[in-house]
Amino acid sequence: MRIGLVYSDGGQQAWVRLELPEGATVQEAIERSGILAAHPAIDLSVQKVGVFGKVVPLDTPLRAGDRVEIYRSIVCDPTQVPRRGGTEDDE
Repeated sequence: MRIGLVYSDGGQQAWVRLELPEGATVQEAIERSGILAAHPAIDLSVQKVGVFGKVVPLDTPLRAGDRVEIYRSIVCDPTQVPRRGGTEDDE
């Protein structure tokens, strides 16, 4: 089965297409993709992963056409970032 794997570290984006056996898991896809060697800062014990925008565990089985995503940590405190749009100051 063919799947895609994506990762962005801010300045660099990676998109890898893989051919995997049926029943392969998210973790197997990540390991076989070579992304961990190319981006040594990835720490799967800390970072979340997902399929099509939904966070999933590493042992989740994949289906043909899935897109595996490795998420980065938030680097700012969202409570300290001003909201955009919808305020009286914007008018």
